[in-house]
Amino acid sequence: MGPAVIVTVGILFLLQQMRGGYFDFSNTYPVILVVIGAILLASALAPMDGHINPEIQQQIPPPPPPAAPGPTQNQYHSPYPGQGQ
Repeated sequence: MGPAVIVTVGILFLLQQMRGGYFDFSNTYPVILVVIGAILLASALAPMDGHINPEIQQQIPPPPPPAAPGPTQNQYHSPYPGQGQ
C-alpha cells in the first residue's frame, strides 16, 4: 500500500505543478483515500490459493535428517592441521 500512496501523492503534486489551479492538493487529496480503499478492497478479494499460513508452518516441526550409514567423522583424518575437525 505504501508505494501506491507515494506514487499517488507524487502524481498529485506533479499535476499541481503542471496545471495548477484546480489540481491543487487541497482539491485532490480524496484521491489518496480512494487509492487506499481500492488497495484494501483488492487485497480482501484476492484469492488465498497457494499462500502458506505462517501459524501452521510454525507448528509443524521439520522432519529429522536421515541417518546415513557409513564411517563416522573420527575415522577420517586430514593431513592438514585445522582442516576437517
